[in-house]
Amino acid sequence: MAVPSYRLLTAAEFRQRVDELYAVLRDCTICPRQCHVDRTAGETGYCRTGSEPFVASWGPHFGEERPLVGNGGSGTIFFGNCNLGCIFCQNYTISHGGEGREITCADLAEVMLSLERAGCHNINLVTPTHQVPGIVHAGMIAAGRGLSVPLVYNCGGYESTETLRLLDGIIDIFMPDLKYADEDAARRYSDAADYPAVAQEAVREMHRQVGDLVMDDGGIALRGLLIRHLVLPEDISGTERVVKFIAEEISRDTYLNIMDQYHPSYRAGDYPEINRRITSLEYEHAVTCARRAGIKRIDGVTI
Repeated sequence: MAVPSYRLLTAAEFRQRVDELYAVLRDCTICPRQCHVDRTAGETGYCRTGSEPFVASWGPHFGEERPLVGNGGSGTIFFGNCNLGCIFCQNYTISHGGEGREITCADLAEVMLSLERAGCHNINLVTPTHQVPGIVHAGMIAAGRGLSVPLVYNCGGYESTETLRLLDGIIDIFMPDLKYADEDAARRYSDAADYPAVAQEAVREMHRQVGDLVMDDGGIALRGLLIRHLVLPEDISGTERVVKFIAEEISRDTYLNIMDQYHPSYRAGDYPEINRRITSLEYEHAVTCARRAGIKRIDGVTI
């Protein structure tokens, strides 16, 4: 089995990353919101989160992409709160509703180890963006106790490249969303007008670190980039522009999941244009756009 990247770091190197990340929290610019609050002193910004891990739930998950799930499942840890304001979030009780509790980094490390003991193929960090320092600290503790499965950074795509650089050599699999190609849509539905440019720059950095997705002989992901793109009604997600960016500026060998599971949640009912499921034609159009762009690896789709 391939050795996860973080196993190659010395204890001193790991500790240095932890210290650098917690230093950022003292004038928080962990994410693109750049709230400049001191989270180590109990102040909170857009994400409403302090300096300790805030976790909603964890366990083996079998509903993720096939390269993550295998036979043992993906070891998902759902972190509470979020740095995005998506009005259609399907996990809104966690991202917006405050579901979860604060735990120590030592406790989070034990969660990671318990998921590995349960047979999970990876540790899947869901909505980690605003909680990176605690996650890396927990990862350092868990690695010292023998953790040896890949770490998956499963995020909304609204990332600081400076923070991502501090994850180089720690994260094995990056799994960002690419939600929008249009600034107006990003502003209206996620309260982040700069999302398209920020997410694209983040994906460039992720790909620089880990490259295209690599799997073992059993089809289990070991390392690389996996992108998710949720198809929204009325092509609000701008699929053609998103896949063009992936194909031309990242790689045509990018592993892409074009997701068809959108349904109105949270406050989507207040926005008539997205207050419905997508049609089969809308999904087929999204897949066709990806194929035309030359993307060769689409989850669940035979090219």
